[in-house]
Amino acid sequence: MYGFYRVATAIQKTTVANPTANAKEVISILEEASEKDVGVVVFPELTLTSYSASDLFFQHRLYNAQNEALEKILEFSKTINVVAIIGIAIIDRDRLYNCGVVIHLGDILGVVPKSFIPNSKEFYEKRHFSSGANISDRYIDFISHKDIPFGTDLLFESQDMLFGIEVCEDLWAVTPPSNSLISSGANLIFNLSASNELIGKAQYRESLVRLQSAKGICAYVYSSAGVGESTTDMVFGGDGIICEYGSLLARSERFSLNNQLIVADVDLEKMRYLRVSDGGFGDFEATNTRVIKISSLNRIRELNRYIEPYPFVPSNQNEKRERAEEIINIQAHGLIKRLTSAHISKVVIGISGGLDSTLALLAINRAFEIMSWDRKNIIAVTMSGFGTTSRTKNNAIKLCNALAVTLKDIDIVDLSLTEFRAIGHNPDEHSVTYENVQARARTSILMNLANKSGALVIGTGDLSEMALGWSTYNGDHISMYGLNATIPKTLIKYLIEYFRDDIAIRDILDDILNTPISPELLPHKDNKIVQETEEIIGSYQLHDFFLYHFIKYGAEPKKILFLAEIAFKEIHSSSEIKKVLKIFLNRFFTQQFKRSCTPDAPKVGTISLSPRADWRMPSDTSRDEWLNWD
Repeated sequence: MYGFYRVATAIQKTTVANPTANAKEVISILEEASEKDVGVVVFPELTLTSYSASDLFFQHRLYNAQNEALEKILEFSKTINVVAIIGIAIIDRDRLYNCGVVIHLGDILGVVPKSFIPNSKEFYEKRHFSSGANISDRYIDFISHKDIPFGTDLLFESQDMLFGIEVCEDLWAVTPPSNSLISSGANLIFNLSASNELIGKAQYRESLVRLQSAKGICAYVYSSAGVGESTTDMVFGGDGIICEYGSLLARSERFSLNNQLIVADVDLEKMRYLRVSDGGFGDFEATNTRVIKISSLNRIRELNRYIEPYPFVPSNQNEKRERAEEIINIQAHGLIKRLTSAHISKVVIGISGGLDSTLALLAINRAFEIMSWDRKNIIAVTMSGFGTTSRTKNNAIKLCNALAVTLKDIDIVDLSLTEFRAIGHNPDEHSVTYENVQARARTSILMNLANKSGALVIGTGDLSEMALGWSTYNGDHISMYGLNATIPKTLIKYLIEYFRDDIAIRDILDDILNTPISPELLPHKDNKIVQETEEIIGSYQLHDFFLYHFIKYGAEPKKILFLAEIAFKEIHSSSEIKKVLKIFLNRFFTQQFKRSCTPDAPKVGTISLSPRADWRMPSDTSRDEWLNWD
């Protein structure tokens, strides 16, 4: 399903040195995994014996009991289509190895030994186990199975999924084995672990899993031994973690007395695109690996994953404030550098009373505050046209006065009428020409005023408008420095909310935030806006969602539609989402020529459409393959 695979981390109730009892718990969890359409599930380190069996690992009875228990699990696995990764001890060439065994439909597909054996403080593992770090291209006979692939060079493949295995301490090593597995194409790593509980260790474990999934551009599934292990010297709380590209998807409840199966749907198609589009990933040399094919996996019938409807906006309130502060600082310091390098002390900005110009003015004001520059050198210009309402104009004036910047009010009606006469356009004909003449008149005023004042014209257009080409070529499309060019509309709204802490401008900002988005280029009726952008092109919520998945992950239209229907199921109908998606794709391709010649602008997030840095596309690209998908 669009590159999604259902994986799970399992933590079973453990009985020390009792493989028979532990196998029953494993089978119970495997039944649950099958019912939930899980494709692959990983269990903790030394699942069947318990990790804390200590010198009992040298006892033949424990070893034989483990093997008998594994045979029962193998027999049960014939009845379900779930790949299970179980921790066992294996003797080979008179050495005892701590391993992960991969089983599916009654077969043992491969065995991966632990590479790094901890042997300090509370861990004394070298007393029992040998390192399997240098084992490759080896086969073993184990219980009733012959010629089983054995080594740290194993990868397991099923369609888009290519997974590797490491065991506990391997993740904590300076150079984890998963590094080489990932460089050879593994997009999913499973870790069987037994990590004891110490103050602060749970947070560190999560950070390790997050970081490895981010560095490896992969998903990482971690399972650590739980309650039931011996507490002679340590306590094990059971920690199941599933991360994808640095984000936590799911986590178990630690210190639970019951079996746990933590399930998440990982997007491996997304991982593949990120790797292909990241030039640095291809620089890693692939190591020699053996790839073991998996015949089939459980298929996801219904996606069980939260899809963030506002991917540009952090969901955590504290993180929102930190993100806003960071963005404003990037904008402000970008402008400071531009002005100081150009030896210019003034800026000119058009203020409409809308979202974009409001944020740009606030960012400019922050830059001038940082440098203790005279705010009278911020020249804000309101330019009333045929559609300007008193609400937007008054908000613009109030904001400028509250910030104590220089305010100029220049009416563009006469200038526009002169342009109409010059080109022979009937002012009663409210066409694109009627609108664009006004937009270009405003830009002409700003540019000429900047020349007269020795100032820099600051652009206010945002990332969403750039993606859609929702601007007038050589009008609001052009400036001398674009402060908002990498900030989408949904994020701009939040950034303005960030400034509500200033009581002097709070009410003004609230009214701006509640004003319909409009270019105000068509004549108003009874001083009311008649031209609402989102009624023409669709919701910016949808456009920003489409932009994020289209650019960041290269998602196909069908997948974008699929994700959007989940994310917005309570807000937008499927037919509306589909309609707006086609508008997005059509405009994105046909408006590239505007993006090919845009002003410099500071990059604030991972997505930018700068033709110099982030997005290069021919202006005459065909859109057909992206529109003919349904």
